[in-house]
Amino acid sequence: LFVDSQIVKWNVEAAIKSYKGDKAAKPVVDRLDVHYQPGHGFTSMGETKESDGRYFISDNKFSKDRFLPVGPLHAETAQLIDISGDKMKLVADHSVYSEPHDSIIVRRDIIETRQVYNLDEFPNAVMDPKDSGVFRNGKKVTVKLISQAPAFSMREFKVKKGDEITLILTNHDKVEDLTHGFGIPKYDIQFIVNPQETKSVTFVADKPGVYWCYCTNFCHALH
Repeated sequence: LFVDSQIVKWNVEAAIKSYKGDKAAKPVVDRLDVHYQPGHGFTSMGETKESDGRYFISDNKFSKDRFLPVGPLHAETAQLIDISGDKMKLVADHSVYSEPHDSIIVRRDIIETRQVYNLDEFPNAVMDPKDSGVFRNGKKVTVKLISQAPAFSMREFKVKKGDEITLILTNHDKVEDLTHGFGIPKYDIQFIVNPQETKSVTFVADKPGVYWCYCTNFCHALH
């Protein structure tokens, strides 16, 4: 099937009869071409006890001519197939990152998404802009920041060479999808903080100088 670039639906009982020599048995129910060469396949709820046999996703390799060649590693495809009837139907087709190896299909009614976090769930949350600042305990320094479009709660902060910095950032925005980021390129630091979420990073300030800290998820001009 990898070589044929196909998904094939079988009747298992007919396949057993065919294997035992029944010439009239027709084990193959349907064939569907995919683009191209399916390497991994997954069924809806197939990794649970509630596998329902409704959908199949084909993670394909070698996209060949489907997408513009933007480099040596091409985008490839995942195709969602309705397998509930005798005749299979392609219902979704989209590009995926190269060499797709694992997928999972679950019912949407069991997905409980969260658009905005709750500040109270984070013990280290910086609750008020007045709580922002640089707090020193010997060589260990805690920097507390709030991010709220269009600015961080401090325009700058200063530490000493050799300090161990723990930077705590709380996103005070309450709008869905108003995710902020925090990056210090020269220290290889980059993380995102979702609405009402708190995250932290610890690093050693071992290089003297002035370093830009900026929001890596565009949320507002000048942030």
